[in-house]
Amino acid sequence: MNNCIEDQIIEFIRVRNWEQFHTPKNLVIALGAEVGELLECFQWKTDDDIKNIIEKNDTQFMADEIADIYTYLVSLCNTLNIDLEKAVRSKLDQNNIKYPVEKSYGTSKKYTEF
Repeated sequence: MNNCIEDQIIEFIRVRNWEQFHTPKNLVIALGAEVGELLECFQWKTDDDIKNIIEKNDTQFMADEIADIYTYLVSLCNTLNIDLEKAVRSKLDQNNIKYPVEKSYGTSKKYTEF
């Protein structure tokens, strides 16, 4: 087994015989549920509340939810035979074309609004 985190995640799933449950549909549902749990970390909080949480370095509960999201995302990519790093690099290339610095710098406009 390689020491990269993605390989460790896949091995964790494999040795528990959980691949049978890690279907694309189930993984997408699990991802949505975990994103919901991350959203709860921010629900009803002001930007100042969140800034204070960050300044106090009291973000472990957020880190745990982000880790769950990442774990399910890695498993989903594995199940779909998607190379996550390659997919992200490809999407960054696409976004560099859609959002050239000279048009997108400092604005939240969508590329169709330029």
